[in-house]
Amino acid sequence: MKKGFVLLFLLFTFFAYAQKFPNLALTPPMGWNSWNKFSCNVSEKLLKETADALVSSGMRDAGYEYIIVDDCWQISRDSMGFIVADPVRFPSGIKALADYIHSKGLKFGIYSCAGTKTCAGRPGGRGHEFQDAYLYAKWGVDYLKYDWCSSDGQSQKESYRLMSRMLKEAGRPIVFNLCEWGGSKPWEWAGEVGHLWRTTGDIFDCFDCEKKNGGWSAWGVMKILDMQKDIRQYAGPGHWNDPDMLEVGNGGMTVSEDRAHFSMWCMIAAPLIAGNDIKTMSQQTHDILTNSDAIDINQDALGIQGMKISSEDGLETWLKPLSAGDWAVCFLNRSATAKPIDFDWIKNVVTDDFSKRKLDASAETFKIKDVWTKTELGTTQKALKTEVPSHDVLMLRLSLTKK
Repeated sequence: MKKGFVLLFLLFTFFAYAQKFPNLALTPPMGWNSWNKFSCNVSEKLLKETADALVSSGMRDAGYEYIIVDDCWQISRDSMGFIVADPVRFPSGIKALADYIHSKGLKFGIYSCAGTKTCAGRPGGRGHEFQDAYLYAKWGVDYLKYDWCSSDGQSQKESYRLMSRMLKEAGRPIVFNLCEWGGSKPWEWAGEVGHLWRTTGDIFDCFDCEKKNGGWSAWGVMKILDMQKDIRQYAGPGHWNDPDMLEVGNGGMTVSEDRAHFSMWCMIAAPLIAGNDIKTMSQQTHDILTNSDAIDINQDALGIQGMKISSEDGLETWLKPLSAGDWAVCFLNRSATAKPIDFDWIKNVVTDDFSKRKLDASAETFKIKDVWTKTELGTTQKALKTEVPSHDVLMLRLSLTKK
């Protein structure tokens, strides 16, 4: 009897305190997800072709490693309760698809939901958490996006902690993306549960607008950006604020707006999950998504989320501390007209209490590089005088040269 009690106690202790897999997502995850462009129109053929395109386009080499199938891949559960993939759209099965993606030097991600049904009405994970985790591990899944539809009466904390424990029990290291839209302030509690968590409702392919869908809204890029206020201290290696996937290349924004969108996601250390059609993207979209200098800022090893230091007449100034004493600086023009910049680096001393870093050009000299034009702009010993076009950015990397 005593041994049984001890065993029960140990099991309870394990399930109460077991945490996510460590040493995953040490920089913001990069990859591609099917939802923003293809919604429910997913298939084995689409995923394989996208994996091929991710490689041939150079996006894999730029850092995009996850191919994630979103909602609608699943169709039912079998007599034992195991999830069943749509046999028409995925005739070879999910394991074969994962194997194909792995053969391309990529990783495979899948979607499910903490509720009884997914957001598209397919079978959800509630009550089948270990079965699903076991099957995902068997299939070779590397990333799980876990949504929050049909979850009436459930607790976000309890539901996501349960799935996190089941993934750990199944034994395969899987990046866990909590997609509960920020309702329970997951940044305050999910650091030990998942590797990234959604901070807002769904993104919408628009620069600065709201799309009402009955009882909920989707949000444009600038609306989403504004919702990231006061949470930067919760982000870092292995635990990221997720403002939702990229809309770059989906046609709802201009090239300059796409560039601004991508730049700001890099500045705030957001996961870079592309959501466009990789197979048919334009050269402009390709060049935005694969800009190595912008990606380096996003993937910086310090993992510090950028901060807004000023906002005046539609022009915002953002700073992000980087490794080796460097900084990223982004001037974001949200207004309908071009805005002039006259920025005296020496006079504008900025202290970041969170990172314990200070940008002080009177004490240190930095070389300045324009991230998008790849041009050198001198040093911080001279004031920056230029202008930023409407709905665009001037994104800079300051590289420390001497103290």
